[in-house]
Amino acid sequence: MTTLSKTNRKLHRPVSVELTSALGIVLLILISRLTIDVPNFKSVMALALLAGFLFHRQLLGLGAAVLGMLTADSLTGFYDWRVAIVVYVALLLPVVGGCETPRIETAIPYTDDELAAIHTLSPLPPLAPDPTNRYADDPSAARFGQRVFYDPRFSADGSIACASCHAFAKGFGDGGTLARGLGPLTRHSMALWNVAYSDWFFWDGRVDTLWGQALEPLEEPAEHATTRLAVVHVVRDDPVLRAEYEAIFGTLPELDDEVRFPPSGRPDDEDPAGAAAWAGMTNDDRHAVNVAFVNVGKALAAYERKLISRRAPFDVFVEGLLEGDAEKLTALDESAQRGLKLFVGRANCRECHAGPNFSTDSFHSNGVPPTDGGAPADAGRYEGIARVKQADFTAGGRYSDAGPEARAAALDKVQSLVRDTELWGTFKTPTLRNVALSAPYMHQGQVATLMDVLRHYNTLENSVLTGLHAEKVLTPLGLTDDELADLEAFLHALTDEAIDPALRGPLDD
Repeated sequence: MTTLSKTNRKLHRPVSVELTSALGIVLLILISRLTIDVPNFKSVMALALLAGFLFHRQLLGLGAAVLGMLTADSLTGFYDWRVAIVVYVALLLPVVGGCETPRIETAIPYTDDELAAIHTLSPLPPLAPDPTNRYADDPSAARFGQRVFYDPRFSADGSIACASCHAFAKGFGDGGTLARGLGPLTRHSMALWNVAYSDWFFWDGRVDTLWGQALEPLEEPAEHATTRLAVVHVVRDDPVLRAEYEAIFGTLPELDDEVRFPPSGRPDDEDPAGAAAWAGMTNDDRHAVNVAFVNVGKALAAYERKLISRRAPFDVFVEGLLEGDAEKLTALDESAQRGLKLFVGRANCRECHAGPNFSTDSFHSNGVPPTDGGAPADAGRYEGIARVKQADFTAGGRYSDAGPEARAAALDKVQSLVRDTELWGTFKTPTLRNVALSAPYMHQGQVATLMDVLRHYNTLENSVLTGLHAEKVLTPLGLTDDELADLEAFLHALTDEAIDPALRGPLDD
């Protein structure tokens, strides 16, 4: 049976109790000023406010009300039962309004600082609009995007779909170490849970829009290995895809003329045939294909914006803290509660995994050795900055739906990135929501289990850091085996797969 202890912490409220009380006091006294001719009104108001702020706890509040009334009477020399009622109510407002809330019973006691930190981690706020994608929250676009996501025809040989590397059953990852499309890749597939909360995409942050991220694998030779022209032809040739596309985005280009619109082509010198076909098109026709290709990406992004994990057992526990709900507080067992205390305290996990999405969206080197056991050879964010500055499908680019000022700001954000050697070998910090579902871990899938991850951070034994990057936040945790188990229990309490079942696979029609 869980043993409960009392945590000395007032509930966090959307508006501070003190502010609410002060406003109530002022309002009551102003009303009295309009209806009762009270001499020395300012003295009465000042005393009431002072008493309300300083003595607002239960019996002290009652004593303060009596004292304040007697003092006000003596100063004003004015005795009126209406004044008495107004001042009594004003001074007692903080008492009856709940300034002193019942103590919260939790299995593990938390300090005020720990509770303040906990409340920065939940709830997950609603997803912000994406001004670069006018279809981001269009249900029809998301439905069309879901069709594309699970359709292997959007690959060179018809065998690879987005879901090949991002399957619901595997935490929207692939469950392997290094990803594999039509060929082997050099990094682990990132899970897509809550991907829309990111500012930068891929392990190296080489893309700054979700729809740009969705497009890149389609033309990557080792992934889908298709081309933008081929993608648009697949949409045009399928009656359902074509009808849905044109209902959302408008008429497709006139693809029947294969002289103007070859079956395949893209602007990439590493694909000579595709590059030649692309170069043979007019500027207007290339732009029309790019628009259609981008629309496919924006539909994929609309679907991916629905892959949200927001109400794990941890979130229910935080609701219990906010509401004083003892039943919700049982959402975390004692081990997970101890792990939470470590997470916000001695383990210092929030240095990188902060905020309700449990990620700072920043880039770090964590010292995990590469898969081959040699020295790190992947430049990570250092190379990612170079690539995002050259990318076509960006928040500040031609195909963004953002207004001119927003596009200019996005472009400036990218161009102001400094390609510092300190960033060599650093990789994006992923969210911890649903982390228990996305093993193995790290950018090459080098670490098999969550416990293995924790053991690495606990000792940093065999860490490999490049000479270019001095990671300042990495220090051994020095936790006991029991404490590591508690921390692992908390990480499992960040699991929530409760999305609409219809989003978990191909459309059932």
